Amino acid sequence: MLLMVCVRLCLLSFLGGVLAHPFVPGPAARPHSLDRASKKREYSTTGCSSEKEVAITAPTKNIFQSLTDREYVQVTEFLHQQKELNLTAVVNSTSWDNVIVTLDLLQPNKTDALTYLEGYGPVPARYARATLQFNSQLQPYIQEYVVGPLPIKNGLTRYEELNYIFTSGHGRTKVYNADGEAIATFNLKVGTEIKDITKRLLNGTATGADDDNLLIAGSDPLIHSGDRIYQWNEFYSAHSGEFFSETILPSSLQFKVDITGRDPSKWEVVGWYYDGQYWPTTAAFRKGVKTLTRRPGPNLDGSWTSTDQQGGKLPRDQLYPPISVQPDGPRFGVDREQNYIEWMDFSFFISNHKETGLQLHDIRYKGERLIYEFGLQEALAHYASQDPLHASSAYLDTSYGIGTSQWNLVDGFDCPSHATYLNTTFYISETTHVHPNSICLFEYDAGYPIQRHLTSTYVSATKNIVFTVRSVSTVGNYDYLFEYSFHYDGSITVTVRASGYIQGAFWSGDGDYGFHIHDNLSGSMHDHVINFKLDLDIKGRKNSLLKTEFVPISQVYPWSDGQSINTMKVNRSYISNEDDSKITWAKNGVAAYAVVNKDKLNKFGEAPGYHIFPNSGSTAHLTVQSSSALGQSANWANHNLYALQHHDTEPKSAYAFNSHDPHHPAVDFAKFFNGESLDQEDIVLYFNLGMHHLPNTADLPNTVTTTAVSSMMIAPQNYFPGDLSRRTIHQARLTYNEKSIVTDKKTFGTKQPTCAYDMNKSAPDLSTFVGEIEIPKFPWNPSGSLQTNPGG
Repeated sequence: MLLMVCVRLCLLSFLGGVLAHPFVPGPAARPHSLDRASKKREYSTTGCSSEKEVAITAPTKNIFQSLTDREYVQVTEFLHQQKELNLTAVVNSTSWDNVIVTLDLLQPNKTDALTYLEGYGPVPARYARATLQFNSQLQPYIQEYVVGPLPIKNGLTRYEELNYIFTSGHGRTKVYNADGEAIATFNLKVGTEIKDITKRLLNGTATGADDDNLLIAGSDPLIHSGDRIYQWNEFYSAHSGEFFSETILPSSLQFKVDITGRDPSKWEVVGWYYDGQYWPTTAAFRKGVKTLTRRPGPNLDGSWTSTDQQGGKLPRDQLYPPISVQPDGPRFGVDREQNYIEWMDFSFFISNHKETGLQLHDIRYKGERLIYEFGLQEALAHYASQDPLHASSAYLDTSYGIGTSQWNLVDGFDCPSHATYLNTTFYISETTHVHPNSICLFEYDAGYPIQRHLTSTYVSATKNIVFTVRSVSTVGNYDYLFEYSFHYDGSITVTVRASGYIQGAFWSGDGDYGFHIHDNLSGSMHDHVINFKLDLDIKGRKNSLLKTEFVPISQVYPWSDGQSINTMKVNRSYISNEDDSKITWAKNGVAAYAVVNKDKLNKFGEAPGYHIFPNSGSTAHLTVQSSSALGQSANWANHNLYALQHHDTEPKSAYAFNSHDPHHPAVDFAKFFNGESLDQEDIVLYFNLGMHHLPNTADLPNTVTTTAVSSMMIAPQNYFPGDLSRRTIHQARLTYNEKSIVTDKKTFGTKQPTCAYDMNKSAPDLSTFVGEIEIPKFPWNPSGSLQTNPGG
């Protein structure tokens, strides 16, 4: 049995030479043509629609998307030519070699970008951001470099350390798990030494043998105590069927390892835990096992972990459910080369990145910029438990890769069958990976009107059509659905939904940390906190943060005959500086916040802006205060909303490798706050989505997206002269007389399709699922592309 089957708990990553994938390897890789990597449906023009994609041309280059294939090759070769770096090709490397971890575009400075986007300057010079890991020493470390300008030119291109975007002052992070394979081997050695006990307690073994039925997974992040490095590990039952359910099959048997240094002969087991009891040594554990009065046994796989249909079928469920169609074809345009999209009067660019996945840029309405940048920064899952492994677990998911975890979307299920699909590409370990059809674009009818009103003589209603950009990232046991939606009224929502297997803990009779949800399974409590950056530019870069608050008052009015009237009023104030901008949502939702421009009042004297507020589901910040596991690595998680003055030296609230040294992170969000003014400055918002998740029986086998959802909306506030949704023709007004007979019907030019619709167009295409396409970059082999299963 493979040690690291589908369990994100395992800290071993590609940095240590072992990649913990949420899937077993697929079949042997086969040659693949990129020609069919992106799904573009086209049908005959008979019937309602040709479904032909609307191709458009972006007004400018997409200066935000990652490196081109040629740039990846050039930068890789350039770095290998720098003898002082002493790099080894990844395909030939060991855990003691220096390697290239990843390459991406170093995002342009905002001033340079806006100068180009507004037509006043040249395209910003392109620079690569190179993440290198130096393993050829006793203390391995990651160092970020900047390489450029691109393309590579002899005598012009240079490389240097990338330090200015890190609050620590340097882009260097110590790595304590570089010897991932050695750690895995050590843990299997421990499993072998106590296999007599695991057979007795768990009826299984984890020794590295083919007939193992247990596996071992470790806590993340590693535990730093003084100058020592520790990790808790737990034995899990291996799945016995088709479903990778290990994270709900804990055994409670855990051991703590001191893995300080790089010499495995000096590593040692320094503690054992089982079913609420602790022993400081293996000898004490062996002795204590003999006197155990309770031996509950492990959680075992079975039909309860299956996600297939089971149980009695629902009434009338044999009938095909409603579906959405686009009878006249897509109503949005796409420039695939530039990843540029237009829908109604919205336009924007998208980019995709290994750590953070989908990002939106230069979002405009009728050509006027609303948002410079909008995208995920980090996703945290922080656990709590009476057992040491879960008490030590706080996952920062960009370290695993939100972008690397975006896979082919399931047509008709992840997205409507009429959706348009885009590919994503990223670079890791000297190979580019193409994930076909991993972003989808589509319109849908929300099923309720965006506007409606009825009177004694008429009723009016307007369709609520929404345009959505969606991706799904499977990070270990959890699947995150990320989507950005655009609305007729000029508002934008970002939504995160979660599904997949929970990470359960062993039930030892204590309900303080979760419900008892299966035989020996506790629904281990945890917080999901998902951080986003939102850089609004309201009629320019100079903005302020307005707070409006409903407050109860008792007031005497000229008309109240001297009596106090108990009522309420609105208080307006501005958040004047960064130190006052760490915001927790007000009780009862009485306070609201908006980015406004005080220098460009509308004709009524009000400051135009966009306000931000929770939309659906729950929002959350971290419950734990001064987390022992996180140290200073996730200070962005402590409140709901933040406002900061923009600086090119502070491009992100988080860093993908903060979890390697959480008490000394390269990016400490708390250091962004230094009292700077927020009065008519270039303001950047950071906000958190998420939920406090206390899993119950409804989370088995998988959590469902109906309850695991969090959403934020930004909407115009005194920005436009009225409701923008009045511009759509897809509305109706019915006038009726005193006898309630309709005398007039206004449909404002809407033409109802009357053609026959071919239902085959709406049938999900489930035969084209592609895992990923890998293209080696060093040595460069453009004809050596391979198609593999996800994680294969």
